[in-house]
Parts: sequence; structure tokens; C-alpha cells
Amino acid sequence: MNAGRKFTIRQVLFWTRREILTFALIGTIPTVLYQVLGWHWIAIPWLPIALVGTAVAFLVGFKNNASYGRMWEARMAWGSIVNSSRTWGIMAKDYVCNLTAHEPVQAMELHAIHQRLMYRQVAWLTALRYQLRVPKAWESLEQPHAKEYRKLYSVPEWEVDMSEVITPFLSEADMAFVAAKKNRATQLLSLQSEDLRELRKRGLLDAYPYVEMMGLVQNLYDQQGKCERIKNFPYPRQFATFNVYFIWLFIVLVPLGMLQEVDSKLGEPFVWMTIPFTMIVAWVFHTMEKIGVATENPFEGGANDIPMANLSRTIEIDLREMLGETELPSPVVAVNDILM
Repeated sequence: MNAGRKFTIRQVLFWTRREILTFALIGTIPTVLYQVLGWHWIAIPWLPIALVGTAVAFLVGFKNNASYGRMWEARMAWGSIVNSSRTWGIMAKDYVCNLTAHEPVQAMELHAIHQRLMYRQVAWLTALRYQLRVPKAWESLEQPHAKEYRKLYSVPEWEVDMSEVITPFLSEADMAFVAAKKNRATQLLSLQSEDLRELRKRGLLDAYPYVEMMGLVQNLYDQQGKCERIKNFPYPRQFATFNVYFIWLFIVLVPLGMLQEVDSKLGEPFVWMTIPFTMIVAWVFHTMEKIGVATENPFEGGANDIPMANLSRTIEIDLREMLGETELPSPVVAVNDILM
């Protein structure tokens, strides 16, 4: 996500410079034909164009609202993951104890159990964010402006292999089990569930805490499912496709309608003002559409994504501090105001 105060005018113009040049060309061609060659017949009434523009505005607004909804749902899911992960840590530390144990264990072994439960949670976070970063065909990162913008930041999940990041948090047995699975995040939560059942059998986890912690596992599954739904189900292609067609139809028609308007109301010398007017109107509509595209896939690795690496690192630091560790990793920091 962008962690700066705002996008600068320079950044916005750089992001849309290709479209601006295209809009200038679209506005210039009919203006030259009308003013220089005298093709006054190409001018059309403004009313039908205004009707098309109204319909396009509704469609663009609908898409942006839906795109923001997808992004916000993703952020809410990760907010719940953060809260549940911290709750998991404190429950693992305080509920797993010798109070009702059939055979009490030494403090060192108890600490190892706490560490295993918390480290496996960090491994789950790692597996989930790596799965959510897998590119999909409908995502927009292959567009020229997106490729350019990616030079300003890096995506941690694409820089380092997942096995290298996740191995320090899992035992050899857990790692071998997870490595053979397709959905590793799902299987890590199943290992948590198995571990809780075994702890319950040994009396290291009382009945009520067991139910509470299993409820947290269920909540984490729910949040994972929400993220996977957003990742694997795109904004409907029929809306996305026709939005683009309608916007470009409107943009092409704008200068044809403005010619007669400017000529009749401002006079013939001002007909050339059709070009900047076209550029302004086209830029506003197209940029609104572009904002929606940049927002609709919050896990694609774009500059407006949910900062999963940052959130995961924050949780990792919190859990390891609960274990009393002092050698902690550094928080993920923004690069060029972009936090991943």
C-alpha cells in the first residue's frame, strides 16, 4: 500500500502520461478536420454524447465502489488475522500449562510447546501470503504502467523462495508434511488442530481453553477463505470488459460533440480549445477507471496491495516477544512510500 501522505501531481501525470498523449491525438484529429479542412459535418450534437457520458459515469462509479469493497474486505480479513494471531499467542502461552496435566512436564518442554504453536502460526501467515501472491491471468501487473511502477518497490514473496522463509518456523516432520501438500496454509492449521487435540489428551490444555483455541483455528480458516475468494474470483469480466469499451467510445465521441458547442458558444477562433477540453474530460473518466483496475485485486503484488509482509512481520515480532525472545527481526519498512 502507499504509506505516503498522498500521490504527487508529478506521479499522477507520469502514471497517466501515455493516455494523456492518446487523448491529445483523439482531440486533435477531428479539430484539424473541422477547422482546417472544413469538415463541419463531423460535428455531432452534444446531447447523445452527454447521455453516454452519464451512463459511463454510473458504470465507472459502480466498478470503483465494488473494487474498493474488495480491497476493504481484504483489509478487514487481515485485520482479523492480526487480532486472532495475537490472541492465539497469548492463549498458547497461558492456557497450555501443567494445571490439569496427567504427567506434568518440565518448564523447558512447556516453553518448547508454546514456541511450536506460535512458530507454526508464523509459518501459516507466511504460507498464506505466498499463496495469495501467485499471479492470476486477470490481474493487471503486466500492463506497461504497472511494470514501470514495480521498479519503485519489491515484492518479498517474489524475491525469496517460500521454503527458505518458512523452514525456521517448522520442525522437520511438519516441513516434510506441508511440502507435499498443495494448500500449505490449510494443512498448517490442520497441524495446529492435531496438536491441540494431543495437548488436550495429555491434560496440558483444559476443556474450555481447548474449545476457545479451536474456535480461533476456525476463525483463521474463515479469514483464509475470504482472502482466497477475493484472490480466485475476479471482478466479473463482463463488467470489466464493457466498462473499457464504453469509456473509449465516450472518449472518441467527446471531441465530435465539443466542436459544435465551442464554435457556437465561444466562436470560431476558440474551436482549438476542443483539444484541451477533450483531454481533461477523457483524462478524468479514464483515470477513474484506471483507479478501479489498480484497486480490484488487493493481493496481486501492486503498489496498492494489502501489506501482507508488513503485517506478518508485525505478528511475528509480537509472538516472539511473548516467548521472551530478544533477537527479533526488523519491521518491514516502506520503500518509496510503498509498504508491502
